[in-house]
Amino acid sequence: MSGQLKNKRLSDDEFYNIQKEVLQQWPTGKEVNFKEAVEYHKNIPSDKCFSSKLLAAKENGVTLIQPRAGVAVPEKHIELLRFLEDEGEADLLPSTIDSYTRLNRYKEAEAGIEESKSSGRSMLNGFPAVNHGVSVCRHVTSSVRNPVQVRHGTPDARLLAEITIAGGFTSYEGGGISYNIPYSKNYSLEKTLLDWQYVDRLTGIYGESGIIINREPFGPLTGTLVPPCISHSVAILEAIFAAEQGVKNITVGYGQCGNLVQDVAAIPVAGRAHRRIPCEVWLLRREHHKRFPSVDGRLSA
Repeated sequence: MSGQLKNKRLSDDEFYNIQKEVLQQWPTGKEVNFKEAVEYHKNIPSDKCFSSKLLAAKENGVTLIQPRAGVAVPEKHIELLRFLEDEGEADLLPSTIDSYTRLNRYKEAEAGIEESKSSGRSMLNGFPAVNHGVSVCRHVTSSVRNPVQVRHGTPDARLLAEITIAGGFTSYEGGGISYNIPYSKNYSLEKTLLDWQYVDRLTGIYGESGIIINREPFGPLTGTLVPPCISHSVAILEAIFAAEQGVKNITVGYGQCGNLVQDVAAIPVAGRAHRRIPCEVWLLRREHHKRFPSVDGRLSA
């Protein structure tokens, strides 16, 4: 991608020229058909749509819970998600993406899928959605009761976005700052911001067709001991960038740091800071991201 980085909406010519390149990065890119995907999303029940469930929760004063999870083989991944919603009572489901896919190393991800099948356990630390493609993603999202979000850590998340959104996922996490600095040392911030303009513009184009895909900037960065002023600043910037590309629905989060007073105060501050962004904004609190103590008394403390 060439051109000077600006917070300016991509033109149709810019977007579709980039899209031709993006969809050729792995064979499953050929499965993406935007018009057909829009029609597919129109038939997804509202209670399986991330943005609709957020709105219903707000209207009813309900707090939703969401875990993180992902394994390599589709049927095992579905089994895991069903366990989370049935036994864990999860309201929103994840599909955490594996590390190879996050770095666009799809050949290694393919090998990991085959090794997972032969060994009988997941040899990848997530769900390799790009390798599985649109039809398998639809099988996953249609096999559970609740909305499913793509959670990852991908600096160049363009092909992943194309495949998973076409595959029926109704929320997509990440941003050009938050999915560079905590996750990668080999990508320039400029390139990542440019690549995420594409992701946000893709989301905006779906919105212009009546399909609201929730976007979640990952403001907490590493998620551990990040001062609220830093995490809020990153979330605000990424929300502004997303809104410029036409995103209609954004979730902004704060990662619990351990100071109870600070953690409680940080949530409403995040909400007030996003009021001027021209889209629907939802608030998210993440539990402490380090290892929890194994002793019950220390855990309660």
